[in-house]
Amino acid sequence: MNHIAMMKMKNLMENFKNNHPKVPMFLAAASDYIQVGSVIEVNIQDPQGRPICTNIRVTEDDIELIKILKEMTSQR
Repeated sequence: MNHIAMMKMKNLMENFKNNHPKVPMFLAAASDYIQVGSVIEVNIQDPQGRPICTNIRVTEDDIELIKILKEMTSQR
């Protein structure tokens, strides 16, 4: 990732945290429970009420990414 893309990502992350302050708090708390074998599920409902859902079973390879995401969401 180049420097400009990293700066853009940082700005987008700050905007997201300002618009949705409960999400980073939830992710920080939830990350303490995530371990290999945990299942993470994401549900989305569009404005018309149509749902879509997916899930993943956490692998050893996923743990490092989860740690990095936790650090990104907890920085101010």
